[in-house]
Amino acid sequence: MPTYVNPEKCDGCRALDRPACMYICPSNIMHLDKSIGKAYNIEPDQCWECYACVKTCPQSAIAMRGYGDVVPLGASLTPLRATDSIMWTVKFRNGQLKRFKYPIRTTPWGSIAPYDGLPDPELEQLRKPGLCGDERYLGVAALPTLTTH
Repeated sequence: MPTYVNPEKCDGCRALDRPACMYICPSNIMHLDKSIGKAYNIEPDQCWECYACVKTCPQSAIAMRGYGDVVPLGASLTPLRATDSIMWTVKFRNGQLKRFKYPIRTTPWGSIAPYDGLPDPELEQLRKPGLCGDERYLGVAALPTLTTH
């Protein structure tokens, strides 16, 4: 189910040209109505349900419409983002609250070196279908090649 923006909570990230939800949305469906300074989902049917906008909204103005088996009618699921984690709050229909805290990262910022141990790129390699590091990531000495007879 697509996300929706609560207009009472949304401040359009202080009416910036590009609020956080527009910046983070991979399908580019979040839009800012500059006349009222509020963001909204312009194509709910195109929502990927990644909930990146829900997790990044500094005002917690974007909610997710949960599926009946996960969030039954009358219940809610709300994320609250901190600098190191996301706290999910589940409110059940009977009013019971449960909270789950998940780290945003498991490694320190800047500690990942994805290209360590890989060869420098060569122009002729760019024309080939393989990707840099395929052998390493697949755990083989060399990739198989097609031979023509």
